[in-house]
Amino acid sequence: MTLRVTMLCATGAEVSDDLVFGGGALSDRGRREDTATEDVLPPYSLALRAPSARCARAAEALAIAATPETALRDLDCGSWYGRPRKDIVAEDPYGFSAWLTDPDAAPHGGESVARLCRRTAAWLSSLPADTERILTITEASVIRGSLVHALSAPARAFWHLGVPPLSAVTLTMRDGCWNARLGRMAIPQQQQPADGSASVAVLSTQATGRYPPLLVRP
Repeated sequence: MTLRVTMLCATGAEVSDDLVFGGGALSDRGRREDTATEDVLPPYSLALRAPSARCARAAEALAIAATPETALRDLDCGSWYGRPRKDIVAEDPYGFSAWLTDPDAAPHGGESVARLCRRTAAWLSSLPADTERILTITEASVIRGSLVHALSAPARAFWHLGVPPLSAVTLTMRDGCWNARLGRMAIPQQQQPADGSASVAVLSTQATGRYPPLLVRP
């Protein structure tokens, strides 16, 4: 039996130099994108979400009755939670550098990348095969950890896996092996009909089987 797990990255705050550890509230644009995504979600027999308020709001916007799952929680940033990244870089540049380069490092006193990768691997391994199709609304860190496991990549590859907001990653378990399919829920775009009538929003899903883009920082 084939097991498919589609992981939708919940939309967080707009990316900026003031990025705050631990996420942030949904922006107005993020709410619009979450709502528009509803029409292109894959079929599923079980819906789960991370326990964060961000993922709860995303599930609500998509009208999905998703069950909270603690294994899908975000990486614990410890003492860095709620603080701007630029402040951490200024105060503890060596700790921040170690966090990005050593998967076992946890300078914030929270959870290391390696530990999160083990957590997500254990969760994937525990999924019942007879569920067939699972939809999860979760955090970028959990999706990164899941890809590390599915691709049999080392934990140090964690920060090199790009997971933009509304990325849709489908992991398929078949014959004891995971395969990954990467996609993205496209932002609705306005198109002007040829007859000159009112413009309409068009939503599409872009998918690719290629390895995700490389990033040099979270």
